[in-house]
Amino acid sequence: MFKLKSPFKPTGDQPQAIKKLMENLEKGVKHQVLLGVTGSGKTFVMSCLIERIQKPVLVISPNKILAAQLYQEFREFFPGNAVHFFCSYYDYYQPEAYIPQTDTYIEKDAKINKEIDRLRHMAVQELLNRNDIIIVASVSCIYNIGSPENYQRIALEIKQGKKIKRKDFLSYLVILGYQRNDIEFSPGTFRVRGNIIDVFLVTGKEILRVEFFGDEIERILKSPPLLNQKFKMIESFKLYPAHFWVTPQEKLEIALENIRMELQERVKVLKKENKIVEAQRLEKRTKYDLEMIRETGYCHGIENYSRHLEFRNPGEPPFTLLDYYLYPPQISSKFGRARDFLVFIDESHLTLPQLHAMANQDRARKKTLIEYGFRLPSAIDNRPLTYEEFEKRVSQIIYVSATPAEEERERAKGYIVEQLIRPTGLLEPLVKVRPTENQIEDLLKEIKKRIEKKQRILVLALTKRLAEALSDYLKEKEISCQWLHSEVKTLERPRILKELREGKYDVLIGINLLREGLDLPEVSLIAILDADREGFLRSERALIQIMGRAARHPEGEVILYADKITNSMEKAIREVQRRRKIQMEYNKKHHISPKPIIKPIREWGFGKKEKEIESEFWVIRDIKLLEKEMREAAKNLDFERAAEIRDLIKKIKSGREKMYASY
Repeated sequence: MFKLKSPFKPTGDQPQAIKKLMENLEKGVKHQVLLGVTGSGKTFVMSCLIERIQKPVLVISPNKILAAQLYQEFREFFPGNAVHFFCSYYDYYQPEAYIPQTDTYIEKDAKINKEIDRLRHMAVQELLNRNDIIIVASVSCIYNIGSPENYQRIALEIKQGKKIKRKDFLSYLVILGYQRNDIEFSPGTFRVRGNIIDVFLVTGKEILRVEFFGDEIERILKSPPLLNQKFKMIESFKLYPAHFWVTPQEKLEIALENIRMELQERVKVLKKENKIVEAQRLEKRTKYDLEMIRETGYCHGIENYSRHLEFRNPGEPPFTLLDYYLYPPQISSKFGRARDFLVFIDESHLTLPQLHAMANQDRARKKTLIEYGFRLPSAIDNRPLTYEEFEKRVSQIIYVSATPAEEERERAKGYIVEQLIRPTGLLEPLVKVRPTENQIEDLLKEIKKRIEKKQRILVLALTKRLAEALSDYLKEKEISCQWLHSEVKTLERPRILKELREGKYDVLIGINLLREGLDLPEVSLIAILDADREGFLRSERALIQIMGRAARHPEGEVILYADKITNSMEKAIREVQRRRKIQMEYNKKHHISPKPIIKPIREWGFGKKEKEIESEFWVIRDIKLLEKEMREAAKNLDFERAAEIRDLIKKIKSGREKMYASY
């Protein structure tokens, strides 16, 4: 059972929002919108709904940073339940592609984040075994991760007293995708010491110890992967695969034969079209992959053969995280009965376009690879779900956004629940429009006023060059500031935002990184340069989102520097004023004075307790990636940066020694 733990009670218009949403869910309404302003406690309302409806939940977020924020908040609200994280596990990803115009083949290149990989496995395994589960995911949840039936069937059930030869047990570990490594013991590996076999579960959560006496399992023990932890004896354990793309051994030869037959047919077609080079290329690549799968159970790019490995029909949608929701563990048949679950689409105005676009982009790239003999035609079925396929798998959706787009509004058909009142009584910011003439001098005066009050400022520019130039100018005027745009590495951005809150910087200058989901209660002023330049960055929704960043401070104010009032500006200002009026009337009626948000500044780095490290997984832990960056910095004579990375590597290695200590 979901049990919400919070010192807060629903206040303001939260109770009516919870009531309306719940009534709609009970009536079976499939689509509804939660239009909640920033700082109104949307996550708390979602949590109250989860406790009441008592169903498994999937929360889809537009990016990893926002997903990580939600993951942390839900863990705090539901400490006794299963809250998990499921995002793309790539730190870097270059998809396989071919450019015919220049005869350029780009091989798939990826750097896997092992922390996120283990969190994905933990999420899926818990999903198969319990109903009180919340998974916060990115749009990677609509990508192929293999059949839930195969994932369940190939899992090895072991019990005390079970008759199994030690060598057969080791062979089965290899089939499951575990690798033997007696030196560097880490998640997804096992080590052997006589009749004792230690398995570091791919989830990273536990170490399993299996002790043999002859051809019988004498004892099974498990322990958390921390220093000096004692093993506890257990009677049985279900060992899941270390990879998602697994096929039962008895079916593997059939799958490989099907791949060979498709290869023969495709080679004939290519030769008939006089594509001799393409035919030779495809034959060589595919035969190599088949040999690798037969010998090791895995090959580079194995997902491209998933249709055969999962015995799907051509054009049939792939298995995704949603299919694991629909696959109840108590039922052995593939889809004997669908398990009902609730979906929240966070920042839906950003997330829905991603869900729509993924399948089309993937198909266009794969068609070229197939045409020129780099992949078999069946590779086209290793793809994301189309939006129609996604929607068929979901029974009820709640779109959550401060600025829902037309699509969400149309799907909701009037089921739009507004949540405009903040528990703190804070209002939407005052909005002022000022001319662009002498805008930098005017901005400098406004910045100095806020600095005197120890408040923070965000400035939105249109280009990277302008953001950096403005930052240099303000530094010349002795203003502590920092620019933030796409060239700042993803995992460094939270550190810069933290330093802004702490006061290391008074001003942060950005482009498109200071919008959805950022929680900066110290910011009292937002200045938007070139506000009258119509486009994506200055659209109605973009302007409302940007203005919302100033709504967490009692003196919140937005200055739009523009020489004309565009259609987007007019609509955005009108909507913000409408919300502000409703909030003022509510405060007056209930005698509420706006109060500032007091939010602790969380750590984003090391030096934390072990139990906190897991929820702070976005910190860089990949030593090889850091070493590469350190060498690059030294090569560019940036020795100060190289020294900083060297010290960080030392901290990581020290932390890993504690985490993965030998027993």
